[in-house]
Amino acid sequence: MRVLGIETSCDETGVALWDSEAGLLAHRLHSQTAVHAAYGGVVPELASRDHIRRTIPLVEQTLADAGLDLDAVDGVTATAGPGLLGALLVGLSAGKALAFARDLPFLGIHHLEAHLLAPALEDDPPPFPFLALLVSGGHTLLAEVAGVGRYRLLGQSLDDAAGEAFDKTAKLLELGFPGGPAVARAAEGGDPEAFALPRPMADKPNLDFSFSGLKTAVLNAAKTRGEDADAAFRRDLCASFQEAVVDVLWRKSARALEQTGLERLVVAGGVGANARLRARFAAEAEARGVGLHFPRPEFCTDNGAMVAHAGGLRLLAGERDGWDRTAVARWALDELTPPPS
Repeated sequence: MRVLGIETSCDETGVALWDSEAGLLAHRLHSQTAVHAAYGGVVPELASRDHIRRTIPLVEQTLADAGLDLDAVDGVTATAGPGLLGALLVGLSAGKALAFARDLPFLGIHHLEAHLLAPALEDDPPPFPFLALLVSGGHTLLAEVAGVGRYRLLGQSLDDAAGEAFDKTAKLLELGFPGGPAVARAAEGGDPEAFALPRPMADKPNLDFSFSGLKTAVLNAAKTRGEDADAAFRRDLCASFQEAVVDVLWRKSARALEQTGLERLVVAGGVGANARLRARFAAEAEARGVGLHFPRPEFCTDNGAMVAHAGGLRLLAGERDGWDRTAVARWALDELTPPPS
């Protein structure tokens, strides 16, 4: 089965073609970084308008890259939520229109499920069950993954997610947008122990996260230097902040592995592309004999490949949506159910 996937949940337009036997055939991604950079964050109306301009041309380019046309497509999927409602509606409407015009099955996909299953696009896909740490821009959560649609939420962010903390720290220090890569670049060569920043909730026995206090600590540290903050100061502060986030994420993940008895850990979402996080998790996992799986960095951020793949698995099982399927800004992961057997 060849499945066309469309992703427009936030500020990236992604399209991909996935084959149930051959795997990923082609994918294209357009980032809206230049559109939103002047505002220091995503402007929903601008995001929606850019998706309108980009989605169909990207579909055409992706099919051309694969050397195929719409006649070769057997099903269409698009992200239905969670995300920015206007942005979601663009991709969902385009996907439904293409499917309706070609009399193809259509399915709206959960954005977070697509992230969780993205490592299966790699050459060494993790077998079920596994523990998943999802660290995307607006979500930080730990879940036990027993199969497609079989998710048990173990813990989640109670305020700022890790990605939001990166974005807000970058904005505070005037490092640019998007915040995650900007902070990571600024942290290069910095001393991660220069500032004694807090590890919020790291010692709590639960598996929830909180990063608002860490963000406030960065703000207070920055105020001590004010406009006199030089490059070395910012470098050390960013390195210390990054280390604090990675430390909390690993400590909670390690606790979840202990509590569940699972021996495989998947890290997905945009923050999963962070080099320091990957190095720390790789070292810790090797020391503990834990299997560790990441999607390649380009599939950590939002992309069409993960949507085509996750949707393809459900379409193969016979799951379908009606033409009245609509977008939802909020959609809890544990509301999902397995596809029909």
